[in-house]
Amino acid sequence: MSHAAASPGFPASPAPLRTAAVAARATDLSKVYGQGDTRVVALDSVSVDFGKAQFTAIMGPSGSGKSTLMHCMAGLDTISGGSARIGDTELSSLNDRQLTRLRRDKIGFIFQAFNLLPTLTALENITLPMDIAARKPEKAWLDAVIETVGLSGRLSHRPAQLSGGQQQRVAVARALAAQPEIIFADEPTGNLDSRSGAEVLGFLRESVRAMNQTVVMVTHDPVAAGYADRVVFLADGRIVEELHEPTADSVLDRMRLFDSKGRTS
Repeated sequence: MSHAAASPGFPASPAPLRTAAVAARATDLSKVYGQGDTRVVALDSVSVDFGKAQFTAIMGPSGSGKSTLMHCMAGLDTISGGSARIGDTELSSLNDRQLTRLRRDKIGFIFQAFNLLPTLTALENITLPMDIAARKPEKAWLDAVIETVGLSGRLSHRPAQLSGGQQQRVAVARALAAQPEIIFADEPTGNLDSRSGAEVLGFLRESVRAMNQTVVMVTHDPVAAGYADRVVFLADGRIVEELHEPTADSVLDRMRLFDSKGRTS
């Protein structure tokens, strides 16, 4: 699959130069649940970098640790060992208030279930994180995001008045509007039809290309992974392979290879 074409709402600009700068880094990261007979190692000494202005997909079978890795890197779950950093900040060194501030100021989230507040309009849902932080949105940026995700005519609508695809566009706009350093997306197209899903993935792809956004996405869908710059494959809590400049076909071929080796269920 070729990457999505430029969207009209973003400024026309050449693809940014990729650098070695790192937006987030895991070093020997471990996550263990339970003790004794109930002990489960969800992540087993995982080390991985997520480069700035890069779109990374995380894939693996159910129980492989992909969502756990994202949650630990996003500060949504504690780690058992090793290191998780956003930029130069070690997450385990932060107290609850500092961690909340980091998530609010540095991280954007997109979830499969949209997580919109039903009593707020689309625009109010988009600006909510900034409202909570008492920050005014940058109007030109906000307008560009709204135009790009195709919500200009839906801003006064509440979630119940929007289709699933439109609700997820609101969630994408909400994540982008605050200009976070990194966006974590957990199966962002899981509840969408193929057309709506392609639109959402195109928006994420373009945010990386035109705005140097960093996106880390957990997905089980080879088509979705084909929008990324890189795919990281997990199995049994470990990184087993990486694939650069993926296509849907190359991802599917790699997943079939894992199947043949008994790595997936």
